[in-house]
Amino acid sequence: METWVTPFEQQPAPGDAAGSFPSPFDELGPQALARQAAEVLQAEFRAGFVAPGIPAAMLDGPEGGKMFGVLVVREPGGRIGFLRSFSGMLAGRWEVPGFVPPLFDREARERVEPAGEAVVKALLARAEELRTSPELTGLRAAHEAQQARHAAERAELRTRHEERKRRRHTLRAGLEASPEALHALDQESRGDKAEKRRMEAAHEAERRELEPRRARLERRLRALERLRWIVCRALMKRLHDTYAVPNARGERRPLRALYAPGEPPSGAADCAAPKLLAHAFTHGLRPLALAEFWWGAPPSSGGRASGAFYAACRDKCAPLLPFMLEGLRVSPPRVFAPPAAVTEGLSVVYEDAWIVVVEKPGGLLSVPAKDTSVTDSVLARLRARYPHATGPLLVHRLDLDTSGLLVAALDSRTHAALQRQFAQREIHKRYVAWVEGLVQGEEGTIDFPMRVDLDDRPRQIHDPVHGKSAVTRWRVLERRGQRTRVAFFPLTGRTHQLRVHAAHPLGLGAPIVGDRLYGHEDVRLHLHAESLSFQHPETGQHVSFERPAPF
Repeated sequence: METWVTPFEQQPAPGDAAGSFPSPFDELGPQALARQAAEVLQAEFRAGFVAPGIPAAMLDGPEGGKMFGVLVVREPGGRIGFLRSFSGMLAGRWEVPGFVPPLFDREARERVEPAGEAVVKALLARAEELRTSPELTGLRAAHEAQQARHAAERAELRTRHEERKRRRHTLRAGLEASPEALHALDQESRGDKAEKRRMEAAHEAERRELEPRRARLERRLRALERLRWIVCRALMKRLHDTYAVPNARGERRPLRALYAPGEPPSGAADCAAPKLLAHAFTHGLRPLALAEFWWGAPPSSGGRASGAFYAACRDKCAPLLPFMLEGLRVSPPRVFAPPAAVTEGLSVVYEDAWIVVVEKPGGLLSVPAKDTSVTDSVLARLRARYPHATGPLLVHRLDLDTSGLLVAALDSRTHAALQRQFAQREIHKRYVAWVEGLVQGEEGTIDFPMRVDLDDRPRQIHDPVHGKSAVTRWRVLERRGQRTRVAFFPLTGRTHQLRVHAAHPLGLGAPIVGDRLYGHEDVRLHLHAESLSFQHPETGQHVSFERPAPF
């Protein structure tokens, strides 16, 4: 039986493969052997080859990118090599030569999936046929037109009645107490009310004529969609039952048992890591190290850069991988943490009785971390320097990795005034960055909504439905080799806004140099807040401050 092991051309020294298995959830990058194996695979992709019939260029198209994985293993005879895998399907195929197969039982899935998908597609076709039918589309259009006409008629009648009411009020004020005249005005008022009742009755009759037919078809459409949802859920359960998940002890457990009491998310056990581990256990291979990386065009939500390494996903793999690794000695996951101390001092650019402007070095937190072992921050240093200051001090923040200008207020009133200027977009900020790639165009505006990735904090993603507005103006300053120097002018202040707007295809499509979250690690993040200008809350004067980038 094919094991799909690619041996290392030069076998690692015994010490290189010793020790416990690195955690798949390690945030600080893969172990050296796993990185070496991944670089072999990436070199093949750069040469244009993924597998027979699958050129690497296919991964660069829209939605073409994919998460790949490598697992370094020791064969029973002692030789060390690596397995390769991909997340989900590749070029519409579950099985691709050279890559480990999926985890599910192929024969069992073949008995379930084709028939189930046929039913789902038939229900989808019926629902689409009804949704686009001339009868339903005509009734929907008639309903909308009727609502618009009724609203216009109500507004016109309301305006006419209000004019009559004002005229009656004027006449009553100017008339002597004439019973006949007052009676006539009262009769007119009653007539208006009767006219309104007649119109409402006519509208109701029109609605009764149209609404039951439309409602009947809408109920039928909802019933079809509900039935399709029920069938899809039942099919998904049957598909999940084709997965038997192994672990290093030789035990097997049904997939759904690992996600109790909830159902597994879509694509559970189809990620690269579980496929690799399952194949290793099935073929008597000992796992030594794992690496997963993205290759190709980023997903529509962003948050992935070609060639960058990522920890195993939390939503699908967190319930699954701990069971699979039972029987192996696994290292605890390393998580990113800010440096315990930044020796570089906090440079004071300006200070008076009300405000202080400082230049934050990269690697220093703006405010204290949740991790209580890291106490250093701009705020802590300001409180030590200005012990008599009141209020929150810092008016805004910069990311840990970003350097540049920050303004703080030494009293609560000044702090509130500056925050109002931020809220009203009256404080002007300019950032400078080097980005990876040749940016198209010379200037422009990036405008797309963002939110935090709930399954991969602190990364932010593009979400047109649930995201909040994020707007950035930009201008090219310099082009050098394969990099571009860009000035950013943020008009909103979302978390990681400039980093996401730089990296995402809807933005510049070029991650900031050194961006460990949205691009590739480097010595530092090449993003600097170089200019800050606003109206001084106390003097009313316009003040500007500037510090050039240290890169």
